[in-house]
Amino acid sequence: MTSINEIKAPIKQEMDAFETYFKTTMKSSVPLLDIITKYIHKRKGKQMRPMFVFFSADMCGKINESTHRAAALIELLHTATLVHDDVVDDSYERRGFFSVNALWKNKIAVLVGDYLLSKGMLLSIDNKDFDLLKIVSDSVREMSEGELLQIEKARNLDIEESIYFEIIRKKTASLIASCCAVGAASSSANDDTVLKMKLFGEKTGIAFQIKDDLLDFEGTTILGKPTGVDLKEQKLTLPVIYMLNNMSGVLKRKTIRFIKHHNNDRKKIEEVMSNVIKSGGIEYARKTMLEYRDAALSMLESFPVTASQKALKELVLFTTERKK
Repeated sequence: MTSINEIKAPIKQEMDAFETYFKTTMKSSVPLLDIITKYIHKRKGKQMRPMFVFFSADMCGKINESTHRAAALIELLHTATLVHDDVVDDSYERRGFFSVNALWKNKIAVLVGDYLLSKGMLLSIDNKDFDLLKIVSDSVREMSEGELLQIEKARNLDIEESIYFEIIRKKTASLIASCCAVGAASSSANDDTVLKMKLFGEKTGIAFQIKDDLLDFEGTTILGKPTGVDLKEQKLTLPVIYMLNNMSGVLKRKTIRFIKHHNNDRKKIEEVMSNVIKSGGIEYARKTMLEYRDAALSMLESFPVTASQKALKELVLFTTERKK
């Protein structure tokens, strides 16, 4: 599998410049805020989302100052949602490090998230990037709706596959869709191209989330057993939904009871995970993921073959072949 650094190569210069630019967008006159934003920035992830922005802009037109602002807007709003998510989920770890709320408590974490959201909005407003702000604001709205829909449906732990796809389309895929759309829009692409890139990003994002579902079964603990983190958190993923939809009523109710009331019982969770594998849920989820991946890849065929077009293909492949 091509590494993320190899994929990034065609836009390395732009990404290096973006790093410096992004730091300046988070600056504040309040010392505590500067300490926290520097902590967040040092523990950044793979930065795949800015890569989607830059590759989309380059494939659809030309990277310019507006593209850098679009990437910064995405990162500011995405970082804000992560900080808020850790508060909502009562999570004390993010990418192997303490989360903001773990170190500075919930009140400060919420305010830091609000600050990052406002910085993103002001960055766009000050530069009259209203089209970019609308695309990303729609994404933030959908992410909130997706999270609330998941909370609502998780109460009875019995959701239809169509609801699952609605949740992940809003919660995960909408942000990657907005990355590709703002990239295209920043390069002055026409409305049809921007919409096409949004749909490309949505399909990629759905494939990305299904891969996350599969990683819960592919990942292992020290003992070599699947992690089952999603089941412990009572999150119904595609392999589990497939199993439940193909069970008898009695066994289905028993399994839901295990997930709902015995999610901290390792043996019961391992039994559920074993049943998922036996049901063919893993194969079904993998097949579905590849369908979305291939649909996304086929959408790139109508664009000229360039370094960025090839890199976007590699980035799509990376999202479905990654190990974490």
